[in-house]
Amino acid sequence: MQTIGWPEENSLRPLHPNQIRVLQLRGLVTALPLTALVAALDFGPLRQTPVPPGLTTAVVLAAALILLAILPPRRYRAWGYREEEDELHIGSGLLIRVRTVVPFGRVQHIDVAQGPIERRYGLATLILHTAGTRGAAVPLPGLPHEQAERMRDRIRAKIRHELGQIASAPAGHAEDGSAQGVPM
Repeated sequence: MQTIGWPEENSLRPLHPNQIRVLQLRGLVTALPLTALVAALDFGPLRQTPVPPGLTTAVVLAAALILLAILPPRRYRAWGYREEEDELHIGSGLLIRVRTVVPFGRVQHIDVAQGPIERRYGLATLILHTAGTRGAAVPLPGLPHEQAERMRDRIRAKIRHELGQIASAPAGHAEDGSAQGVPM
């Protein structure tokens, strides 16, 4: 198993390699209309500039292609995750590296989302919705669809198990049997 390098001992697992293609296609969907707009302005009837026709379009197109070749693989390598017994660790970010730890006890519901580009490559995004407002929806993109569904089901089973233990614990006692809220 290949891992991405975070400073901790336990490295994070990379996303599925098809995520690079997903990122490239998403970038292309953004770049094409922008390039078309630049071309329309560059060759349009209101053109009044000393720059040769087509030069601006060529520069924008070249920049878009370079960015589509460089950024998606870098963004892909910046993502990683590790599922532990009671929490999910997610790392992301090129310039600002973000490490998110989602305790399963804080998860309220879980979605598996799949847009048309992700569907084409068999990928999905696992979205954990947690209690609280800041960062209440934590996405983990680039998972094979079946794996995302298995992770969702595993996490949901762990949450249900924890809820069952809490519900079956005697009133005033913690799961470990110690007294809670009892004056001494």
